Amino acid sequence: MTHHHVLIIGSGPAGLTAAIYAARANLAPLVIEGEPSSTSDQPGGQLMLTTEVENFPGFPAGIMGPDLMLRFREQAQRFGAEFLTEKVTAVDLSVRPFNVSVRNTEYTADAIIVSTGAQSLMLGLEEESRLLGHGLSTCATCDGFFFRGQEIAVVGGGDSALEEASFLTKFASKVTLVHRRDSLRASKIMQDRALSNPKIQPMWNTVVERLVGTDKLEGALVRNLVTGETSTLPVTGLFVAIGHRPNTDLFRGMLDMAESGYLITKPDSSYTNIEGVFACGDVQDDTYRQAITAAGSGCMAAIDCERWLENQH
Repeated sequence: MTHHHVLIIGSGPAGLTAAIYAARANLAPLVIEGEPSSTSDQPGGQLMLTTEVENFPGFPAGIMGPDLMLRFREQAQRFGAEFLTEKVTAVDLSVRPFNVSVRNTEYTADAIIVSTGAQSLMLGLEEESRLLGHGLSTCATCDGFFFRGQEIAVVGGGDSALEEASFLTKFASKVTLVHRRDSLRASKIMQDRALSNPKIQPMWNTVVERLVGTDKLEGALVRNLVTGETSTLPVTGLFVAIGHRPNTDLFRGMLDMAESGYLITKPDSSYTNIEGVFACGDVQDDTYRQAITAAGSGCMAAIDCERWLENQH
């Protein structure tokens, strides 16, 4: 059993920024970064599945998602952060110091920073892993710019889907809204705004059966659930907006979370309901979900954590 002042669970922009700040404060954090075989607990977080990132400040020519995460990691290591490429299997926050299990090995920590992120819900199609970042996206704010003058589709029927569709009309020539029902779940104001937009064309009672394209998306095979008829949508971009799932199963029954599973932090801070446990990034942010906001909240968590430890000792 090894002991650390600070243990960081997760290694996306939030976890790695927290590691940089904690390491520079001489807290020698251990980052348990996840395992490469897991889509929900992958080292580097969702940016490892992103091709080009053009909206992260400091990179005017853009940067590949994995390259950006590698730079974060190297910076944290430079200041003394340690990394363990494993998946946390259990935590016990009822004891002091806190106990974290990785398979058969146990680690203890005075403080824990939770930055396990969230994963976009996908359609479950075989082609998704191949085309993600090559025409298939889960973030309009991140990727909308790449589809100027093109015909694209958005899958979903909630507020997020309609918000994405409306945002994408700034770039695309046409946005087809693919929804499996004949009515939307979104709020009335969002429906009115989206459906009155001449660039948005709803496609009711329809599901995406297959994605077309080898190296990049060339279309989507869709099926009408009422008639059974199939057709191919000639789109070069498809945005999946059917929700997100925070990676919080480890903390159920211990940390306060919303109905949706997102961790609840105290206002204007990263404090959770348990003293000494902090949360940052997409695991507690269901609004912005951007690399830059995740990094900012990772900075907050490290500063909160450092000040809390100072007061304890």
